Amino acid sequence: MEIKSLFKGFNHYAIEVRNLALSIDFYRDILQFPLLQRPEFDFSGAWFDIGDGQQIHLIENRDVHITLAGSRALHFAFDVSDLVVLKSYLMDKGVLITKDIKTRPDGVLQMFIMDPDGYYIEFTQMEG
Repeated sequence: MEIKSLFKGFNHYAIEVRNLALSIDFYRDILQFPLLQRPEFDFSGAWFDIGDGQQIHLIENRDVHITLAGSRALHFAFDVSDLVVLKSYLMDKGVLITKDIKTRPDGVLQMFIMDPDGYYIEFTQMEG
């Protein structure tokens, strides 16, 4: 049996955040991901729909210490249709662009930002 055949797709990515309310504001209001119903766990958190059946789960941990070594280390990425429009929108919202739009060696455009806890988020534009 080929185990790979059991996998149906990527479901979610979970990150710990220090301030759940601030992170909800960022993911819901800035990135405009719909907030999902979440089971009644014994810890605070929030779930967001990021499209195609995939989710981001926030888990509140006020004591979390996030050590990131730059965008080449821990990050997650979203494919978008127009990086220039997205960059303008994010700048209008006061989001810091940590790495401006550049072209990767394979021709894909990319840009990086940070969320309120310092997690790097990459945006790619595959075409155009």
